[in-house]
Amino acid sequence: MKALSVRQPWASLIASGAKTIEIRSRRTHYRGPVLICSSARPLGSGPVGVAVCVVEVLDCHTLVPEDAIAACHPWSGGGWAWVLRLVRLVEPFPVRGRLGFYEVTIPSASA
Repeated sequence: MKALSVRQPWASLIASGAKTIEIRSRRTHYRGPVLICSSARPLGSGPVGVAVCVVEVLDCHTLVPEDAIAACHPWSGGGWAWVLRLVRLVEPFPVRGRLGFYEVTIPSASA
């Protein structure tokens, strides 16, 4: 499955459904399920280096000021808004993160 590393606390905010827009410097044409993994270098509290949930990437558009609330981040200008939906929690399991999309096999006990 495609996976994406996200720093804490944003990975946990995505898993909770509070964060429905992920801000990225690059756009994506991919639409579909993505495993969200918390990166090993957090900026806040929360589990690190583990898979936390699966979401669907629904859309991608140029970031606008109105996206700030859904992104759980103050408006800073520039970037891309990846629109996320359909959060499904997974049993956390260790994942070695990478930049961009990468492939991860979900253990059957976690799905």
